[in-house]
Amino acid sequence: MLDFKNWDSFLYFFSASSSQSFLKKCYKLRSTDLAEQKSYENCYPFIYYLEHGQIYYNQAKNAPLIIQPILLFYGLVHLIKACILTIDPNYPESTTVLAHGVSTRKRKKQQYHFFLDEVKIQKSGLLPYMGEKMFHMKHLEGEKITMQELLSQIPELSLMFSQTKGKNTFLQIKRNDDLLSLPKIILDHYHMTESRFTDFLKTDMADLIILQESNDQFINFSLNTLDNVEFLPFKYNLENLEINFPTTKSVLNNYPELLIHYLLLYNLSMISRYETEWWSELIKMMPNQDYPFIQSFLNITSKKGPFLIYQFLKGKLS
Repeated sequence: MLDFKNWDSFLYFFSASSSQSFLKKCYKLRSTDLAEQKSYENCYPFIYYLEHGQIYYNQAKNAPLIIQPILLFYGLVHLIKACILTIDPNYPESTTVLAHGVSTRKRKKQQYHFFLDEVKIQKSGLLPYMGEKMFHMKHLEGEKITMQELLSQIPELSLMFSQTKGKNTFLQIKRNDDLLSLPKIILDHYHMTESRFTDFLKTDMADLIILQESNDQFINFSLNTLDNVEFLPFKYNLENLEINFPTTKSVLNNYPELLIHYLLLYNLSMISRYETEWWSELIKMMPNQDYPFIQSFLNITSKKGPFLIYQFLKGKLS
C-alpha cells in the first residue's frame, strides 16, 4: 500500500497497449462478452479520463483557494469514471448516470453553519452508480448526511477535531509485523464490553479479521490481507501511514472513503460557485472553525483522492 508515488504511479496506464491489456483482464474476470473488442474501444477513453483528472488536480494545486473545490471535484469525477470503465464496458449507457447523483440546498439559510449543511443522495447519477458498481452498495437514495459527519470520516482530520472539538475521531492501530493492536479505550467510545465489541468486529469483518489473544491495553488481531488500504470500518491515514479506527459508531463507517471525498467536494464546489458571498468572506475573514477544516480537507483530498483511485485500480492489476 506504500508504493504510491502520486501521479507517477499511474504511468503504467498511460499507454494504449497497457490499458487495453488491463481492461481486457478486467472484462474477462467479469465474463464480459466481446472482452477484447471492448478493451480496444475503451482503452483511449480510459486514458483520457485519467489524463483529464490529472490535469484538474494539477491545476488545483496552483489555483487560488476560491476555485480549488471545483477543480478537485471534477478531477475526482474523471478519475471515478476511469474506475467505472474497468467494470462497465458500456459506460455511460444513458444520460441518467451522468448527473452528480447528489443534491444540496442551493441557497443557504441565514446564520449558515457549514458543519450543519447537508447533502442528499439521489436515486440516479454518478454517486449511486459508483456506489453500486465499485463498492456493491445499493439503496443509498434519500440518505441525508451533514458536513460534520462527513469530515469526521476523514482520518487525517482526527487531530484537527481533537484540537478544536476536544475529541479524536480516529484511534491509531499499532502494528507489529502482521499483528495489529487496537487500544482498549475504544470500548469506552463504543460503550461496549470487550466481548460485545469483538462480536461486533466479527459480524462486520467475518471473512477478514482474525482475533488474537488480547492483553490489558490492546485488542489484538490480524487481517487476512494487508494489500488493500480500506478494511471498513478501518481506514488508512495517508499522513501517518497507519491504519486508523473510528471512535464513533456510525453508518458512515462502512462508506468507502472515496464516497466521502466525493460528497464533501460536491458540496464545496457548489458553495464556491453559488454562495459567493459566504465563500469569499470565509476565505478572507476566517471567522470560525469552518476555514481550517475546509482548508485542511482540500489539502488532504488533493493527495488522497488520486491515492484511493490508484488503490482501486491496483487491486485489479494483482
